Order: sequence, then C-alpha cells, then structure tokens
Amino acid sequence: MTSDPSRRPDALRAAILAALSKLAPGKSISPSDAARLLAGSDEKQWSRLMKPLRLVSVEMAKAGEIEILRKGKPVDPDNFRGVYRLALPQNTPPQAP
Repeated sequence: MTSDPSRRPDALRAAILAALSKLAPGKSISPSDAARLLAGSDEKQWSRLMKPLRLVSVEMAKAGEIEILRKGKPVDPDNFRGVYRLALPQNTPPQAP
C-alpha cells in the first residue's frame, strides 16, 4: 500500500507556507485552510491531515518559520491546546546588510 503523498511533512510544510504567502501582513490562517489546499474540500480527506499538520506546525514554529496563535497571541509550540491559527512571524529582527 502506498502512503498518501499529501501527508508527507514536506508537502504539509509547503501547503502551510503557500496559504500564508497569500495573506496580508498580520493575518493568520486556520490549519484546515492548509489541509484543504492539499486534500480539497472533502472533509473526510482534509480532516485526516489535521494531526500531521499540527506536528509539522509545531516543528515550523520551533524553527521560527511560523507562529502558532491562540486568541491572536503567539503561544509556546510545546504547550498549547485547543483551537489555534498559523501566521508568519511578526517580530522578525532586521537582516544585516
């Protein structure tokens, strides 16, 4: 049996970044938005991606690629529960020339 390519961490990471890249600065997405990019609108298909997507989101937040938000505020990626959203980091330090 072949595994679903949409469940691969690199595919999930790409879907998250693709969804976030379409947003205005300061906006966020629901993780289900990224899952729908990969699996389409069928809830049975995209809902299967929610747990692996959460794991990838935590990895990305730890690496500083994204922020995990609860009630509009960044949370510790190792210690959050419930409904969450994903956003690009807002407080990125300026790049050295």
